[in-house]
Amino acid sequence: MERDETEMQRRMLLAGAAGLLAFAMAPFAIAKMAKAGGGIKSLIGNASDGALDKLSQPGAFYRDTAVRILLPGAGGKLASKLFGVGDKLGLTTSLTKSLNDAGGKAAGEAKPIFRDAIGNLRWTDAPSLVSKNDGATRYLETSASDTLFGKVSPLIGSALENVGAYRQLDQLSKGNPLMASAGLTRDGLTKSVTEQALKGIFHYMAGEEAALRKNPAGLLKGIF
Repeated sequence: MERDETEMQRRMLLAGAAGLLAFAMAPFAIAKMAKAGGGIKSLIGNASDGALDKLSQPGAFYRDTAVRILLPGAGGKLASKLFGVGDKLGLTTSLTKSLNDAGGKAAGEAKPIFRDAIGNLRWTDAPSLVSKNDGATRYLETSASDTLFGKVSPLIGSALENVGAYRQLDQLSKGNPLMASAGLTRDGLTKSVTEQALKGIFHYMAGEEAALRKNPAGLLKGIF
């Protein structure tokens, strides 16, 4: 019995020591990745792939209130007032769901766009990349937002057309001159949905990056 307990204690000590070593090595691994460039690109590339895979699933944007895409104008409240009777019939809810479906469709096609943006950046801001769990995501967001907006926007426009969002908007806007001033036009809708979709993607990427950073073994693998 004592022998078994001693062996168990030994194994626990070894496991604890291994865990401490991995924890101690994690900052070094991340710093080496940032210095090398390729490692940090791999990290954020995997984070973007994971985020886009999750958000491309049917209903993913709409189910998660943290990233749900809403109509322009005070989170959709202004649109509800302007739509009047249409809103009472539940048409704005239907349109909102279509916007989120469009965001999901665009996310499913955006992997190459994000990978290109990641590959074209110079990953030189090592302090923030190392010190923050979402450092690489925020660096990408700050540095490449305009580029990503320009390339994701056509995907959103195509998706809005495919899911019938433009048609729904036209029906609800008919005879209502105030809609354009509230940003409820095809162009205004495309811009708003693109901005919100990108915000949601970066939100998910930050979570994916943080999860990857919590796995020191995964960070160390392939660096040395």
